[in-house]
Amino acid sequence: MLEKLRQEVYESNMILPKAGLVVMTSGNVSGRDPETGYVVIKPSGYKYEHLTPEHMVVVDLDGNVIEGNLKPSVDTETHLYVYRHRPDVFGVCHTHSTYASVFAALGQPIPPYLTTSAMMGGEIPLGKFVPIGGKEIGKEIVDKIGDKLAIIMQNHGVFTIGNSATQAIKMAVEVEEIAKIVHHALLRGTPLLLDENDINATKNLYENIYGQDNN
Repeated sequence: MLEKLRQEVYESNMILPKAGLVVMTSGNVSGRDPETGYVVIKPSGYKYEHLTPEHMVVVDLDGNVIEGNLKPSVDTETHLYVYRHRPDVFGVCHTHSTYASVFAALGQPIPPYLTTSAMMGGEIPLGKFVPIGGKEIGKEIVDKIGDKLAIIMQNHGVFTIGNSATQAIKMAVEVEEIAKIVHHALLRGTPLLLDENDINATKNLYENIYGQDNN
């Protein structure tokens, strides 16, 4: 079932350790099928080096396992809440990446000091602390993320969204790079904020000009 989506979600999950966004078995990426509404997500607590596309778990939007022999991620209900309330979202990623999690520990959003921040829509907002693993954190994401593609959850980590699992993991990689640069910039002095016009213009470039139409 959903072989192509399974492969995409598997490949997206494998980027997490490769990009240094997670350690051990933490983190997860999911993708939603536009036709069935089913969601493919990483299994809970499974070592990345042992994962295959067949290990990905298929669930419906109510959390019922449709296909798979493993338990889905403990963050499944969080992902599903986002999908149920954001019909435009087809990919969700969650990480505990180091530099972004520094901002989470401090309870701070990440200001738009860099042009790459425009990929996320500008400032990466902060969500309040919510216990992990349930729909409550999904609600906080939906309530606070607005038109952005990423959010820092206080004392927790990062959630990113996208039009696919591939876009969601790409945003997670970009968030960590932005957080790393901003962290070091703040150590050196006072970084310069981009204004809204520059953010909007750069966002338009990333969305409509950058890259190839078929890739």
